[in-house]
Amino acid sequence: MGSEHSKNEERRSMVFLRKGPKLPAWEDALLAGREPKSLLKRGLRYVSLSLIMKGMTSTPDFLWGLHEVQKLNLSHNQLVVIPPSLGKLDRLVVLNLGGNCLKCLPKEIGLLRNLKVLFVNMNCLKEVPAELSLCRKLEVLSLSHNCISQLPLSFTDLTSLRKLNLSNNRFVQIPLCIFALRSLDFLHLGSNKLENIAESIQYLVNLQIFIVENNNIRSLPRSLCYISTLELLNADYNAIQTLPDELYLLRRLRRIAWNPMDKGLHIAHNPLARPLPEVVEGGLDVLFNYLRDKKERN
Repeated sequence: MGSEHSKNEERRSMVFLRKGPKLPAWEDALLAGREPKSLLKRGLRYVSLSLIMKGMTSTPDFLWGLHEVQKLNLSHNQLVVIPPSLGKLDRLVVLNLGGNCLKCLPKEIGLLRNLKVLFVNMNCLKEVPAELSLCRKLEVLSLSHNCISQLPLSFTDLTSLRKLNLSNNRFVQIPLCIFALRSLDFLHLGSNKLENIAESIQYLVNLQIFIVENNNIRSLPRSLCYISTLELLNADYNAIQTLPDELYLLRRLRRIAWNPMDKGLHIAHNPLARPLPEVVEGGLDVLFNYLRDKKERN
């Protein structure tokens, strides 16, 4: 009887343990007597560490001693602060801080001179430190779904930047520093509060994808039509009434696009003045011919 009772107690204990909270990966490693370095994955190109969805409210101290890590993923936790110790990981090439509760980034992020990819999307940022511009190798930057309304002028130094996502923020105008980023081929400014696009957009001579959907833009600038590299122009859900006559110069736009993922011209859900709605329904060739004829008549 006694042995049966002890067996039942043991079963209940095992059930309790199974239902208990799972230990974070690093605590599990430490309790097992393993070095934190055992968490690192050594791939063909990078040494990486992933601590996704661990419920972290702060970063473990041992993290800042893993100097060899090149890819670090801390996304989808509950982090409120990233400490200055981040600057010690100066070999970082890819850093993902998306899906946290960060209100700011440490200025020491500027010490990550090898950084090429940075995700800080889905946080609570209101500003970006000027020191980020010291990461001159940065090629991909996502700051989407934050509360940012301006960028530091020092961003003009990010001359290697190719892809920039600023969607779902609070920009009223396109920051001037962006027009100096001549290597940009992808620029997403959808779901902001933009009312216009400055003529300076023409300086982004390598731009292939330009998204400004869901803003308050009333017209497209004529200078936009001289970016011959454009393959996707998404201006859906704005307040556009007329289109520039020179739009037909954008020869890499292959069609009027309706699917958000398709390349081409997206111009739906705008109060286009007649006869533009009917012309657009005829397709891109019909629209371009109409605009070309209109320009020649003028």
